[in-house]
Amino acid sequence: MESNFLRDKAHWVWRETLAVHRRAPETRIASSLSPIEIFVSLYYGDVLRFDASYPLNPERDRCVISKGHGSICMYPILADLGFFPADELQKVGMAGGILGGIPDPIIPGYETVNGSLGHGLGVSTGMALGLKTKSANQQVFVVCGDGELHEGACWEAIMFAAQHRLDNLNLIIDNNHISMLGFTDDIISHGNFAERLRVFGWETQEVNGHNVDAVCAALKGMKAQRNGKPKALIANTLKGHGVPGLENQPLSHIINPKPEVIDTLLESLT
Repeated sequence: MESNFLRDKAHWVWRETLAVHRRAPETRIASSLSPIEIFVSLYYGDVLRFDASYPLNPERDRCVISKGHGSICMYPILADLGFFPADELQKVGMAGGILGGIPDPIIPGYETVNGSLGHGLGVSTGMALGLKTKSANQQVFVVCGDGELHEGACWEAIMFAAQHRLDNLNLIIDNNHISMLGFTDDIISHGNFAERLRVFGWETQEVNGHNVDAVCAALKGMKAQRNGKPKALIANTLKGHGVPGLENQPLSHIINPKPEVIDTLLESLT
């Protein structure tokens, strides 16, 4: 039953994300379709500890969405869970609304400023170190895109986390293989992500990022593991997942599907 629930939620979030983009075309749609199963697993799969009525509850797990531009799919999730009223989804990018084309901490449920890529992992290591210093049992989850892991600051954070044995830190890589101007392997190849992170002292595993059951099981296993090493999940995904002409296209980051394509997709699902 949980599997069906998670799959249904992932499909619903995909549809709602398209609807948000149809109303607010300034949002980054391709980047927001690849991590849907990641966020559904975190927020509906009994992975994260959170309190929608008190988003800054000190007992919460921290979830840092480093690829903020690629998290428009979080808007329907947070509204559905009660972080803010659902009518905010009708006002994305509009005056008076709290939901922008790129999220920021004015939105209940977002921890950090997420506009400048490459800093979420560093901020997360600081959070994890602070919690560990206080012997707190909360954990930190950070969702990064593979493109932003071209940034040197990310690898400083990766080394820092391993040296300080931050086993309360969980990195999730939305490995959709495309950055702003093309395939990441054509720009700076990451090669074998899992092996590279293992060399740096991390526990790693790899999963089909669109299999919500596999993602959820992997995240639960990561959270339970506390052996003195930070943990990483490489979720292999498709940018623009499910949208013809957008899915896995090298320039999908900076192009939008035509409105009639979205309308056709949404109509076919009603």
